[in-house]
Amino acid sequence: MFYEQRMQAPDSPAALRTEYDDDLREAVDAVGLEAAADTTSVDADRLEMLLEGGSPDLELEEAAEIQALAEGTPDPDTIVEMACEHLLLGMTTAVLDVDSLAGELEIDLDATEVQQKIERRAPMSFDEFVRVQRVIASGSP
Repeated sequence: MFYEQRMQAPDSPAALRTEYDDDLREAVDAVGLEAAADTTSVDADRLEMLLEGGSPDLELEEAAEIQALAEGTPDPDTIVEMACEHLLLGMTTAVLDVDSLAGELEIDLDATEVQQKIERRAPMSFDEFVRVQRVIASGSP
């Protein structure tokens, strides 16, 4: 589950995203498309895309809403909080500052934007989260 602390990551952001899409797909499949659409703010088209093996555009909060559908998981707000706290903890463990992190992301975010997203002062897409988490986990001892 994406909100857990990662100490290792696959070789690419796409591989990590696929892993998380599988988790999200299982959560939607367990409750059904209609219930997932009624329970989350994610529209049925994107949920259906997920069920069909796709990787829809999601915000971190939307991914948390989907993950929260799975039995035994925290509520969406707690999932987002845990996910971002684990990013900060991972940066400490990997001895990464936001400048180094931003330089390794391979997306157009500067250090200030990365910091704001991790601290939840700016919205973060699920793809951005996956990329940040992967870089941090790759640098962990």
